[in-house]
Amino acid sequence: QVQLVESGGGLAQPGGSLRLSCAASGFPFSSYPMSWARQAPGKGLEWVSGIYGDGTDTYYSDSVKGRFTISRDNTKNTLYLQMNSLKPEDTALYYCAKSGNNDYLGPMLEEYDSWGQGTQVTVSS
Repeated sequence: QVQLVESGGGLAQPGGSLRLSCAASGFPFSSYPMSWARQAPGKGLEWVSGIYGDGTDTYYSDSVKGRFTISRDNTKNTLYLQMNSLKPEDTALYYCAKSGNNDYLGPMLEEYDSWGQGTQVTVSS
């Protein structure tokens, strides 16, 4: 069965960096678009970034564009999110998600059919 396991979260200072990883198994990883989403305390789930299966196209929400970089290593079945210039408003539980088909990549979270358990990112001085 599909498994997505996030890691790499933690405490960072404003302006700092963290790198999240998502280890995937149970499906042909390179065939599917993948995304990161986050949920801040008291708020709804927000799509953050996505990448197509071959890694050639990436997309970002306006809130993270220019600060976060999504990537994937299909030889390791792993998705990454490099987060730089972190802000307190980036504090959230971060999830990786698998698209429900090999065509869709975008902010419609109902189009993703598998989710990890999440990794906590806290940005505070």
